[in-house]
Amino acid sequence: MAGECRLVLGGARSGKSAFAERMARNTELERHYIATSRIYDDAHAARIELHRQARAADQWTVHEEPLALREVLIEQAAAERVVLVDCLTLWLTNLLLDQSDIEAAFEGLEQALPSLPGTVIFVANEVGLSVAPETKLGNQFRDWAGTLNQRVARHAAQVDFIAAGLPLRLKG
Repeated sequence: MAGECRLVLGGARSGKSAFAERMARNTELERHYIATSRIYDDAHAARIELHRQARAADQWTVHEEPLALREVLIEQAAAERVVLVDCLTLWLTNLLLDQSDIEAAFEGLEQALPSLPGTVIFVANEVGLSVAPETKLGNQFRDWAGTLNQRVARHAAQVDFIAAGLPLRLKG
């Protein structure tokens, strides 16, 4: 039996992750967290460590996976679980930097979504509302991010946009 897919969008530091975490905590389901970020520098490492500590204190089962998102979702999604993926945008960053086949990765994720049991909540940055990037890589990133958000939103039963910590329901 397929579950429910949700998508939480917003800008950087908009409150989207906190909103998604509250959404997951408001269920009676076992909570799993798929973190897609890699450690890029000391400041980022410190931030990730704070997240690790907070998730452990809040009784999340954490899976750190920068690339094999589809595979971890298939392994971890279950009827009795809510799986929060934070975030799709960092996953895309990893794919771009590794020069992965992005279309194949998106297609694999999209094909898996309809059959995932339980609740899956995706967090992603909405990057199309800012100034146009000045570099080719920046433009590719913005375009791929927009494409990924649209593809996941098509499968989502609920889509929320977060600004200043406040949700705006876009779908569902």
